[in-house]
Amino acid sequence: MTTAVAAPFRFFALQVVRTRRLGPSLARVTFAGPDLRAFHSDGLDQSLSLFLPHPGQSEPAVPVELGEGWWQGWRELPDDVRAVMRSYTLRGLRRDDEGHTAEIDVDFVLHGLEPDPGIQAGPAARWAAGAAPGDRVLLLGPAVADNRAIRFRPPEDTDLVVIWGDETAVPAACAIVEALPAGTRARVWLQVPHAEDAQNLRTAADAEITWLVGDDTDGPEGTLATLRAAQLPPAERPYVWIAGESGCVKRLRRHFVGERGVDRRRVTFVGYWRRGLTEEQLREQG
Repeated sequence: MTTAVAAPFRFFALQVVRTRRLGPSLARVTFAGPDLRAFHSDGLDQSLSLFLPHPGQSEPAVPVELGEGWWQGWRELPDDVRAVMRSYTLRGLRRDDEGHTAEIDVDFVLHGLEPDPGIQAGPAARWAAGAAPGDRVLLLGPAVADNRAIRFRPPEDTDLVVIWGDETAVPAACAIVEALPAGTRARVWLQVPHAEDAQNLRTAADAEITWLVGDDTDGPEGTLATLRAAQLPPAERPYVWIAGESGCVKRLRRHFVGERGVDRRRVTFVGYWRRGLTEEQLREQG
């Protein structure tokens, strides 16, 4: 049983239908279920909240029967019972012959499971690495196509789209690039841990895509140096979308606004995570 939260968002009970490894540090999980008929999104960087079970649980523990009180009820559950909650972006959506959502794709970064020493795998990465058809999850997502969890909104007069994202923003950035219409000029930088994580993107746009791999950038300062050295095509009304680690995102926003003179109202910046903090710690601070 699922219960509506506050429109335009609601819970969706879903099951894994298939998985696919995209590279050493990226995995795609495809979900389906009858609830998806009510899933609506026209966003290219649609944010979602995914609730995952702990090992040994057949489904995630979220008290959806409490209606609008689910959040407090979920917070009060024991740590080893309460479903793991993580934020993701929608990577792909497919509809059935009647136009209803039939499947959605979510790409997971496998931190700590990739061949990098010194990184401890989190519960979502461990779950994604072992996900199998039939596994059950709960999704808090959009019931209305145009909703506040969509951030990529270039003005109609945009004459250049500039995109930067680290590995956590790659799914959203790739969805954006693939959907850009013909004639759109775009300059894109995507940062991934390994060369094998780079993806071949098909887009009708006039897009120049640069994959920054591993040591190509040395932390936020290295990323900033890379962007400072980049030549952008001339544009009068550029739009910039930056997403990833919050500290790096803030530095890059200052660069585009302060150093390149982009109107701050035409810069979208989203911190998907913060260095040194878990998502639980970040949520407590927020």
